[in-house]
Amino acid sequence: MVEATSCGGVVIFHGKILLLYKNYRNRYEGWVLPKGTVEAGETHEQTALREVKEETGVSARIIEYVGKSEYTFNAQSEVIDKNVHWYLMSADSYYSKPQREEYFQDSGYYKYHEAWHLLKFANERLMLEKAYARYQELKKSRL
Repeated sequence: MVEATSCGGVVIFHGKILLLYKNYRNRYEGWVLPKGTVEAGETHEQTALREVKEETGVSARIIEYVGKSEYTFNAQSEVIDKNVHWYLMSADSYYSKPQREEYFQDSGYYKYHEAWHLLKFANERLMLEKAYARYQELKKSRL
């Protein structure tokens, strides 16, 4: 088994959540949150911000750490044990541009309930729930 670590973001702008639509050669298709692999010398925060920027074109800022998801999957002849560290982030506009080189075909901001139903993976829905609840708490405390 090979261990891998990724980091990503639940990016929110005016209450809407940034999602990406990926279609990898019709074998992998669905809506996901932006995330990617930690590179040598990077902190988890740096990875999360870089991956959001690379995959969506969005310059986000981290509000706080949300949590970690874990899962395994098969890649060629190996089993990958993946840990993903998630951050609640904010953006400064609705602009986004999907990274075509990574097979992302669309990106955009969606209302919470739309985003929750669109997301392909249960572990990403759980992170969305946690991040959005925290976003709501922070929004209330600032009023």
